[in-house]
Amino acid sequence: MVKIRLRRVGAKNRPMYRVVVADSRSARDGSFIETIGHYNPLADPAIFDIDEDRALKWLGNGAQPTETVSSLLRRLGILEKFEQLKKA
Repeated sequence: MVKIRLRRVGAKNRPMYRVVVADSRSARDGSFIETIGHYNPLADPAIFDIDEDRALKWLGNGAQPTETVSSLLRRLGILEKFEQLKKA
């Protein structure tokens, strides 16, 4: 199964994350298929950016987002667009 999830990068006690598409069996920081965005939770407010076209493509292909990535996609409005495309 393919998942859209976070991959940790950054220094000790200074986490930053990349939003990646990866096989669910690979390790958290292991191999991945494609990077589609980034997320910095330490900034105030948190900074995140996800490529909408790539995210919609992977969601359409059956990739399942994790809880955290789902909330980021919802905040950007990508999940709502995906639901509309699915209904049409």
